[in-house]
Amino acid sequence: MGICFFQFLFLVLYTGLGAGNQDDCKVTWCSGSPDHGPAIHFPFRLKGQPDHCGCPGFNLSCTQSNDTVLELPLSVKALVREIDYKSRMIHIDDLDGRCLVRQYPNLSASPLKLHHKYTYNYTLFNCSSAVTRIIDLTGPIACLDVPGNDTYAAFSDQSIFDVNLYSCRKMFNIFSVGHGTFNSGLQLYWSKPMCINPESKGNKHHIAGALEKLKVAGEILCLPLLLLVVIALYHVHKSNKLKKEDEVRIEQFLGDYKALKPTRYSYADIKKITNQFTEKLGQGGYGTVFKGKLSDEIYVAIKILDNSNLKGNGEEFINEVGTIGRIHHVNVVRLVGYCADGFRRALVYEFLPNDSLEKFISSGNHKKHSLGWEELEDIALGIAKGIEYLHQGCDKRILHFDIKPHNILLDHKLNPKIADFGLAKLCSKEQSAVSMTTARGTMGYIAPEVFSRNFGNVSYKSDVYSFGMLLLEMVRGKKNIDIRAQNTSQAYFPEWVYNRLNQGEELGIQIDEEDDTKIAKKLTIVGLWCIQWYPIDRPSMNIVVQMLEGNGETLTMPPNPFASTNPVKTNATKHGKGLNIELEVISELEGER
Repeated sequence: MGICFFQFLFLVLYTGLGAGNQDDCKVTWCSGSPDHGPAIHFPFRLKGQPDHCGCPGFNLSCTQSNDTVLELPLSVKALVREIDYKSRMIHIDDLDGRCLVRQYPNLSASPLKLHHKYTYNYTLFNCSSAVTRIIDLTGPIACLDVPGNDTYAAFSDQSIFDVNLYSCRKMFNIFSVGHGTFNSGLQLYWSKPMCINPESKGNKHHIAGALEKLKVAGEILCLPLLLLVVIALYHVHKSNKLKKEDEVRIEQFLGDYKALKPTRYSYADIKKITNQFTEKLGQGGYGTVFKGKLSDEIYVAIKILDNSNLKGNGEEFINEVGTIGRIHHVNVVRLVGYCADGFRRALVYEFLPNDSLEKFISSGNHKKHSLGWEELEDIALGIAKGIEYLHQGCDKRILHFDIKPHNILLDHKLNPKIADFGLAKLCSKEQSAVSMTTARGTMGYIAPEVFSRNFGNVSYKSDVYSFGMLLLEMVRGKKNIDIRAQNTSQAYFPEWVYNRLNQGEELGIQIDEEDDTKIAKKLTIVGLWCIQWYPIDRPSMNIVVQMLEGNGETLTMPPNPFASTNPVKTNATKHGKGLNIELEVISELEGER
């Protein structure tokens, strides 16, 4: 029948391997002597030796000064310090001014890999020479330095608050390299080569036997076998490709899970994610928010901080990343990442399609009619659980200080998420109060003690007050304070609704269903408990959650918070559930950013 192409291909391959002269693949050295330079033999091949003397990607050459050079794909060349054939390790370093660190990303195309044990991920930064290091950084890296600027390497999962890198420019990431890599070169490892060692006697016998079998099989099954092999090779290739993609996804997931920290992006990354800032979502005094896209399924909202207020933005930026970056809760917005590229700063959040709660309950906004009372009840409970988590669920107690409808975002299922931690403060969970030099928050939601310490000390109870005002605004359907009505007879809603309930009257709000009336009354009573003038009279968020989870039938009316607005301590606490001790004033934990 003759020899088909498939059989001929194997005959040529095995004959070529078997016919090679043993002397062509003998051990050699660039220096010509075993006393200087590493020995070169299989799987490595010296330039000029036949291809079958080594494996693809294991090519070596010699310089005029008899140094051994490793020639890798993508024009990567490195000086060879040592080859350990027993442990399958090769030690390489910079060659003739070629910066190995700069060429490192190209090593992924080589069969030689870094050993993943005892390795770390680094991010390289280009910084002004005047930058002062706060903790240990690797660098400066001489081969990457330029006049006036040095290059440093920091652990990729290291917080930007640990090192003074705010004015540095991110260059690129280097994954899985050993400690000290930037000063002593790289140690690469290889797996057992898949190609055949021509020096092995066993391989020669195997070649001869295979040739004989191929001659017989090729006469009978050549074409069908060729077809089957092609199909098998295709499926193997496809299977290997899918496995590699799965490995990459798993490694990425494990890395993200281990770090549990937001990603740092460069400003170029931000422009790419937002498609050059194409879709604007909103704007305020803090800056502008744009919609971005990380993948086909993941969208983000990116807040670009206003450069005209660098000092304020710097404080709020650190506050935001330092607090929300450590929070993982279903009712707290997720900080995906941030940008601190020189003077440019941005915050990258998960994208929530339903915008803020304010859009649904603000005066004149007809969207509020799309929220039923059961939905409002679920939203109120979700917000309460989020605040309770901030107060009790984290390592440090987080006080938000700006709870309001505008800072409550809603996802596609109308689940609420607390956002905007620019004014937040941290304190120990063992302490009860914080000291502040200036009031912070939004008018209409700020607790009385934030303005005057005559009402009590500033504490987590200040967030409880803001939540109470938010609840009453949800019930009323518009803002509690209407500046346009200050000089009219229009009543202040919280006081007006308290008087009606205290006198046994209905809420005075048009509600169609009886069950909805119960929900509205429950939300109102809980809100009135939360806005008691003195912090000691307000319930904790844990108690608030219990109140909202109940049916509301056992709730009692709180003492009248509007009986006296004179900032002098009264006997109001005898009616409430508050603590019977004064709150101890402590300083906020500035070091826990």
